[in-house]
Amino acid sequence: MDSFLAHPFWIPLLEIIGVDILLSGDNAVVIALAVRSLPPKQQRKAIIFGSMTAVAMRVMLTVFVVELLRLPYLKLIGSALLLWIGIKLQLPGDEGGPDIESKDTMFAAIRTILIADMVMSLDNVIGIAAAAKGHVGLLMIGLAISIPLIVFGSSVMLRLMQRFPFIVVLGGALLGYISGEMAVSDSVIHPWLETNAGWVIHLSGFGCALGVVVVGRWLVRGRTKLGTDRVL
Repeated sequence: MDSFLAHPFWIPLLEIIGVDILLSGDNAVVIALAVRSLPPKQQRKAIIFGSMTAVAMRVMLTVFVVELLRLPYLKLIGSALLLWIGIKLQLPGDEGGPDIESKDTMFAAIRTILIADMVMSLDNVIGIAAAAKGHVGLLMIGLAISIPLIVFGSSVMLRLMQRFPFIVVLGGALLGYISGEMAVSDSVIHPWLETNAGWVIHLSGFGCALGVVVVGRWLVRGRTKLGTDRVL
C-alpha cells in the first residue's frame, strides 16, 4: 500500500488535480453566470456539456501553452475578452419569447463558457503543464477527474446566484480582476511597467474589477430605463 501511494505517478497527478481545483473556483462562477438565464432543464445540460468541452479544450491549450504564451499581445487580447465577458454576464437575460429558441440560447451559453474558460486558463495552465512533466496522458487523466468538481461547483454557484443576485455582480468583478492581472503580465508591457509604473501592476486587478462593475451596472440601469420608457 505504501509503495502504491509512493509511486511517482501519483505526485504529479495530485498536483494537476490540485491546480485544476483552484481553476474550477473561477470557472464555476463563469459557468453559473452563463447559464443562469436558461430554463432549468437546459441549465444542467449546458453545465455538463460546457464543462466537459472546456476541460478538453484546456488539455489542448496546456499541450501548446509554451508556444502560445511566447506570442506577444496574447494576454492583452485575452484580458480584453474577459472584460467584455465580465460586463456582458451582468446584464439580465432576455425573457424567452416566441422568436427566441431555447436551443440557440443554450449553445450561446456553452460558447461563453468555452471562451471564458480558455481565456481564464492562460495564466494557470503553465502550472498544470509543469505538474504533468510532459506526460499528456497524465494530464488528460488529471483534468478528466476534475470534471465532476467543475459541474458540482457550477450547480452550487447557480443556486446561490438565484437566491442572492448580488453574487452576479461579484462574479463580474472577479472576471475584471483576473483580466487586469492578466493584462499587466503580458510580456510586451510587463517589463516597462515593472520599471516605470509598478503601481499599475499592483492596482490593475482592482481597477478592472471596479470598471467592470461600474459599466455593467450602468448598462443594466440603461436597459431598465429603456424598458420602462417602452412600457410608458
